[in-house]
Amino acid sequence: MFIVSLTYKCPLAEIDRHLEAHVAYLQQQYAQGHFIASGRKVPRTGGVILARAESKEALEKILGQDPFAQNDLADYEIIQFTAGMVGEGFEKLQE
Repeated sequence: MFIVSLTYKCPLAEIDRHLEAHVAYLQQQYAQGHFIASGRKVPRTGGVILARAESKEALEKILGQDPFAQNDLADYEIIQFTAGMVGEGFEKLQE
């Protein structure tokens, strides 16, 4: 499993211009089972995605399809981890 931290590299007005396409991309990745959860950072300096992929390289290819990546609007930090413990109701997150 992976935590992806996006950090915006441009003003929010530029982010907002691409937001509709980004949301469509997110919905596609949820439908394909790659993304588990996502949302904005507070304050709004980027976003966070909880993702599943076969490898970091596979996830990098998936993230490369994001309009934010394609338009060089955000930096992406990928952290891989194994969920050793989870709260009740989240057992499916354990590998």
